[in-house]
Amino acid sequence: MDAIFIQILNGLDKGAAYALIALGLTLAFGTLGIVNFAHGVLFMLGAFCAVSVNQLLSVSEKVRDESITFFEAYKEIPYLETWLGETGTMIIDYSVPISILFTIPMMALIGIAMERGLIRYFYKRTHAEQILVTFGLAIVVQEIVKHFYGANPIPMGAPDVVSGSANIGAWIGLGEGVVYPWWRLIYAFFAFTLIGGVFAFLQYTTYGMVVRAGMADRDTVGLMGINIQRRFTIVFALAAVVAGLAGTMYTPIVAPDYHMGMELLVLSFVVVVVGGMGSLPGAVAAGFLLGIMESFASMNEIKQIIPGIDQIIIYLVAVVILLVRPRGLMGRKGVMES
Repeated sequence: MDAIFIQILNGLDKGAAYALIALGLTLAFGTLGIVNFAHGVLFMLGAFCAVSVNQLLSVSEKVRDESITFFEAYKEIPYLETWLGETGTMIIDYSVPISILFTIPMMALIGIAMERGLIRYFYKRTHAEQILVTFGLAIVVQEIVKHFYGANPIPMGAPDVVSGSANIGAWIGLGEGVVYPWWRLIYAFFAFTLIGGVFAFLQYTTYGMVVRAGMADRDTVGLMGINIQRRFTIVFALAAVVAGLAGTMYTPIVAPDYHMGMELLVLSFVVVVVGGMGSLPGAVAAGFLLGIMESFASMNEIKQIIPGIDQIIIYLVAVVILLVRPRGLMGRKGVMES
């Protein structure tokens, strides 16, 4: 029972990342009809926003190390520690949560620039052309990040206060040995909050209602005098912010590198298809479902019976679901069935 509970938590953890990327992909496809293969780099850029903020806060000066008396030695001390003492140390320690404040405006600007500068010219092109141009854009962005930050992963730490593990077993009456990393719990909670916020924005605000109406019938909404294209641009920026925030909060879990977005992107496209193209609830549900399935398939007991199953389980589940229900879990009728 304990092992099953831990695997469910692992699945929610992986599923949260899949769901957040798939949510952004679905927003872009549902509003603009764009198959955005550059969406993974938005996740990666969000992670490097956290790296940049951490490096900026950690800018140091060389000072003489008084603990060494036999010869002159120097050590690096961040300016923030010099100026603010323990407060400066705490600010550096909380660089990942603080970087959210930087990620939101930065990713919104990147999303608007991407949509206005390139993607709008491919609205009426075929999906093959859209994939080709966005994939090329992703490679260019990756190489730029690689040039400035290098090819090696850059470790990022969670704040010290949540760097350990939570004794979940004691909370819910399971064994004392059922523990789980605090930051992974925070990431799952953050993902649920972010997904809920996006749904609330689209469901309960006038702005969101107009966007949903535009997703269903763009021409009719345009005839009412509403600049639906401007709203779609903002929704694309929102998708970029969602992907960026997912990447920022993911940095203490997996060290950022320039290729991290593409690794998750392919799986996220599978999630979008399984959930149903253009369906936001479907993308989220499929993300968590496939994350949990992948987590259980990675158990040693399962892998001993079916070696390699953890590498293909997502694709097997996708094949089965699409054979039974070609439109995906919550896709609109006719979108993928013809």
